[in-house]
Amino acid sequence: MNLKRLLDLPGLLQKKSFFLFGPRATGKSFLIREQFPINVPVLNLLKSELYLLLSSRPYELEPIINSYEQQGLVVIDEVQRVPMLLHEIHRLIEERGIRFLLTGSSARKLREKNVNLLAGRAWEAQLFPLTRHEIPNFDLNRYLHFGGLPPVYLSEEPAEELGAYVHTYLQEEIQAESLVRKIPAFSRFLQLSALTSGEIMNFSKIANDAGIPVSTIREYYQILEDTFIGFMLPAWVKTIKRKPASTAKFYFFDLGVKNTLATIKNIEPQSDLYGQAFEHFIALELRAYLSYRRLSLPLSHWRSQQGCEVDFIVGDEFAIEVKTTNNVNEKHLKNLKSLQEENICKKYFLISHDRVNRKYGQIEVIYWQDFLDKLWQDTIFL
Repeated sequence: MNLKRLLDLPGLLQKKSFFLFGPRATGKSFLIREQFPINVPVLNLLKSELYLLLSSRPYELEPIINSYEQQGLVVIDEVQRVPMLLHEIHRLIEERGIRFLLTGSSARKLREKNVNLLAGRAWEAQLFPLTRHEIPNFDLNRYLHFGGLPPVYLSEEPAEELGAYVHTYLQEEIQAESLVRKIPAFSRFLQLSALTSGEIMNFSKIANDAGIPVSTIREYYQILEDTFIGFMLPAWVKTIKRKPASTAKFYFFDLGVKNTLATIKNIEPQSDLYGQAFEHFIALELRAYLSYRRLSLPLSHWRSQQGCEVDFIVGDEFAIEVKTTNNVNEKHLKNLKSLQEENICKKYFLISHDRVNRKYGQIEVIYWQDFLDKLWQDTIFL
């Protein structure tokens, strides 16, 4: 299957160096091979010889670059393995005007070492699992079960691929990088965090269920964020008539990884699990769109202390509720109407499986495929 990724790396690098972050297996190395000429230097720090040389003598970076004919653009893969290289990279940006693409699957070591993050001389981008727009003949049911990691989605044995991926994550990202001391405790946490993905955060409950201190649970969530395995969806707290709750939600970066960790093997249509997975899917599409289009609009959720809830708020202007019903009626509009009374957002969408698009005042009921088509055509957030 021919997959055309939406992230344009050469376009990003026309004016600035970039950090390109993302979990393993999202396709960073493949994208680099696809989008850059063969003469662009690509230095992969997973290669033992290069890693050993540059970790002991970072100043050797410049002579290595000099050995290539094309020196205006340089790619360094897995840069977090040698954080001290960033001092040399900083100098080469300043003195020689070289643009760097610096990829990584973890930002933790960069933050822990307080290394030079290039003082704004490099911007950040992320590569996510496949979006619906990148997959020909998209199969929603397959995606809700197995997610969008390219080697998983394209595999004839996606469950086997996911099992191996989760094992690799624990072995390579966690043990090899010495991110946690007690792997069994972290494994229990991973399952519980997957089971509660998409729900309002409750650190105390997860700590009790896992038998782990709350402080450790908070640290474990930070590890998931630092390795791009998940992300916090903050609460939107700008409502006045209805006092907002201020607790975030947490989502895994991929549905297949989340399901594997939670040992979810079957998601029946119209079940609670299906509704949670479909909402998660929309969250991932929105997050990828905002990132790939370089839109500085925060993504959040709204919940009042009285229990009204709207799944996603984009910026302060767009409210999005997600339902799996095939037949939207008045009761499904209740939460959006409650938020509408605040008179803050400009547009309101109810995304569902109902194929008949229609409007109730400011609230637009839209079939999920039509919403995503318009989203990637850049006609939703206008």
